[in-house]
Amino acid sequence: MDRILELKLPATKCEKCGPGYPTPLEAMKGPREEIIYLPCIYRNTGIEAPDYLATVDVDPKSPHYCQVIHRLPMPNLKDELHHSGWNTCSSCFGDSTKSRTKLMLPCLMSSRIYVVDVGSEPRAPKLHKVIEAEDIHAKCDLGYIHTSHCLASGEVMVSSLGDPKGNGKGGFVLLDGETFEVKGTWERPGGAAPMGYDFWYQPRHNVMISSEWAAPNVFRDGFNPADVEAGLYGSHLHVWDWQRHEIVQTLPLQDGLIPLEVRFLHNPDAAQGFVGCALSSTIQRFYKNQGGTWSVEKVIQVPPKKVKGWMLPEMPGLITDILLSLDDRFLYFSNWLHGDLRQYDISDPQRPRLTGQLFLGGSIVKGGPVQVLEDQELKSQPEPLVVKGKRVPGGPQMIQLSLDGKRLYVTTSLYSAWDKQFYPDLIREGSVMLQIDVDTVKGGLKLNPNFLVDFGKEPLGPALAHELRYPGGDCSSDIWV
Repeated sequence: MDRILELKLPATKCEKCGPGYPTPLEAMKGPREEIIYLPCIYRNTGIEAPDYLATVDVDPKSPHYCQVIHRLPMPNLKDELHHSGWNTCSSCFGDSTKSRTKLMLPCLMSSRIYVVDVGSEPRAPKLHKVIEAEDIHAKCDLGYIHTSHCLASGEVMVSSLGDPKGNGKGGFVLLDGETFEVKGTWERPGGAAPMGYDFWYQPRHNVMISSEWAAPNVFRDGFNPADVEAGLYGSHLHVWDWQRHEIVQTLPLQDGLIPLEVRFLHNPDAAQGFVGCALSSTIQRFYKNQGGTWSVEKVIQVPPKKVKGWMLPEMPGLITDILLSLDDRFLYFSNWLHGDLRQYDISDPQRPRLTGQLFLGGSIVKGGPVQVLEDQELKSQPEPLVVKGKRVPGGPQMIQLSLDGKRLYVTTSLYSAWDKQFYPDLIREGSVMLQIDVDTVKGGLKLNPNFLVDFGKEPLGPALAHELRYPGGDCSSDIWV
């Protein structure tokens, strides 16, 4: 009898819990965000300074509201900090020995991983460890690393886009979650996907799904449309057996060029999710079918615009980042080129319904070099965005949602070489961070006119700010098991 009670108690009452929250809905009741960590990039800007981790105060009651309150420079140049993750998250909620104290910063170009201590002093992070590229190359034969997720095992897993020479290779680096030693690859030897980018796992369905951008050698120096014609960009999702660590299905995507961010529904029982396909500007829903295998279908299409004064006669929206609210009710995404941020009601995941849209800069603003000749959605070109006296360069790119779903934070840089190509103003003026108020009852998006973090005014010169993280986790860092 005692043994039965012992087994039941931790599930019903958690005396001392691990990191994060027991469920996604409990996470929505978490505290309001007060600070945000985000990487700032100098690679390709002409400024010879290291990338750095910025800490921004987002507490409206603080005297430092909307200000960068700390900067942690990396010890090397030209890393291309990009995305970030945690040493542990809600997947380890049941383990009271774990605490979320380290932010993982994989470098897209240098292939290093910086482990940053945010636990000792959350408002002033410091470097804890550097995992050198040579270590990853030698033990994993991988490089050009991207998404970091914490696993229920206590380990940390980081996706790769290539091998050490920059050829396409979608594998996964496995790190010890305490020492941050490189343990090897998560996948079996020889079992990597031909290309890689993002991934999300759902253990209750014994599945992981990964996406693909392109080989690093293809996109590294900029976008060449001829590479699309040559089939060098990704157009598949890879379905992995979570327990056996191997690909069991590869799903070709119709109208699905460059599938980037993978988002399962947060409910750990859910057997479906979405991926944003950048170049085709589609949202695709993947799901477990009646036969127990996985299928994919297009559920949103952003039509291209016929234009003059741009690199191609048709301009795609370029869906770059997508998010799901923690209650799995709303899907958000950014069209980096068209310049709009969108909110869809996904109560019926097969038929998303547009409930909010906001233009935040972009390539088709009035008075710019691009003239729109034919537009299936708009009657006129949007006005340029001016916030607190600054005309915003670039378009909406990385997005992060508050736990309660009421605030969206947006940055405008995609990747330094593509920023330089598509938005030269971003290099000269730096990117910005904006905040959007969200109507979670009826749907709708509204710009907060009093919120602007201008990375054009950084001490060492204009910087490119990228992915956003809160100290306690968020809807793109945490996975529930």
